Amino acid sequence: MRITAKVDYGVRAAIELARAYPTDGSRPTPLTRQAIAEAQDIPSKFLEHILADLKRSQIVSSVRGADGGYWLHRPPEEITMADIIRAAEGPLADVRGERPDALDYPEDLAVLQRAWIALRANLRAVLEHVTLADLRDGRLDPAVDLLAEPDDAWVIR
Repeated sequence: MRITAKVDYGVRAAIELARAYPTDGSRPTPLTRQAIAEAQDIPSKFLEHILADLKRSQIVSSVRGADGGYWLHRPPEEITMADIIRAAEGPLADVRGERPDALDYPEDLAVLQRAWIALRANLRAVLEHVTLADLRDGRLDPAVDLLAEPDDAWVIR
């Protein structure tokens, strides 16, 4: 899986919004695009497009004006990395633009389809279990964190 700059910046922007999300149940204070861009070292114009995608997917909300800006539409505990990736780039795993379960392979290649589906399931096992709250708080679900533990997880191949 190739993580694009758009996805990386989208997750980082969302983490910044999670840091500003109130824990006392009050209404979130909007952050300006410029404040997010500066805090995360993201090109402001590029961030504008990313925030529009996140808004279309109802991950963020916004308001214009002097006191305007962006905030998370839902609590950080309810937004996963998978949500952000889907908003920015579409499905987590596709093959030639199609969902793996929708592929029409000949019977002798059914095992290839199962491999693509297994890949998608593994991506989901990580990305659907890591929330913005986890990233904001510097912790991962123990099962996900365990995947990064072995030395060979860090080896470039």
